[in-house]
Amino acid sequence: MASSWSDGLLLKIINVLVYFLFLGSNIYTVASPSDVYYNGKQTYLHPAPWAFLIWSLIHFLLLGTIVYQFFPSGKKIIVDGISWRFPLLGVLNAIYVQVWATRHYVVAFIFALFVCSAVTHIYYVVKKYHSAENVNDELFVHLPFSLYHGWMTFLAVLTAFEAFGVDARKESAGVWTKVFVFLALFFLEGTAATYAFSSAEGDLPAAIAIAWSLWAVFAGQTSTGFVHWSALAFAILALVWVMKGVIGLVLRARGGRIVLDEERSPLIT
Repeated sequence: MASSWSDGLLLKIINVLVYFLFLGSNIYTVASPSDVYYNGKQTYLHPAPWAFLIWSLIHFLLLGTIVYQFFPSGKKIIVDGISWRFPLLGVLNAIYVQVWATRHYVVAFIFALFVCSAVTHIYYVVKKYHSAENVNDELFVHLPFSLYHGWMTFLAVLTAFEAFGVDARKESAGVWTKVFVFLALFFLEGTAATYAFSSAEGDLPAAIAIAWSLWAVFAGQTSTGFVHWSALAFAILALVWVMKGVIGLVLRARGGRIVLDEERSPLIT
């Protein structure tokens, strides 16, 4: 046990520091979006403020990730597998949040893409090469990065509207604004469907994160009926895909056919 604690000790310490120094600021800035949220640019894709509370859940689960890395099974997947990608993600995420909070939206959009790329790479590595061998793997590795993956997809689209779209407080929604909002909602709903049915087990947490964001857009956009009701339609569709994925997962569980990782793990019968 002592050797497992010392193996990769430098990276473990850096992961702890990155979590508390970089990702911790994310909760302070975004998860309680008081003045930062209300005084920033408001687009016609902006969700209700409670949408950002998903950061709290993600970071709570990542706290479990930080603790889990000190155990042998956690070290294998976090230190040996994810490796230095986690510190890179933490630094990029902190830059994105700070740039966004200071309203440099074009730069924030660029860093949103960097964060999306980093978290997608981590998710790919975890999904493809490190099957969930126990509940801890699922809860403290697969789940947080899956939620992170889906939520950042929405934030990248939202930041694009902040960078290049009109300010809803100053301009009414024109035809092209409505078209681009509709296309963004359609893209997000389609992405949720893809995540829900992308494989035998799907990526339900990412689909749930996007569905959550679509419901928040519906709740937050009340000034224009087109955006409001379009968001509702796509939110309902996204929820349908999520529920179908959940039902399929439950049926496979009842049939004894849960696949921990469809590319590496055999069927449990």
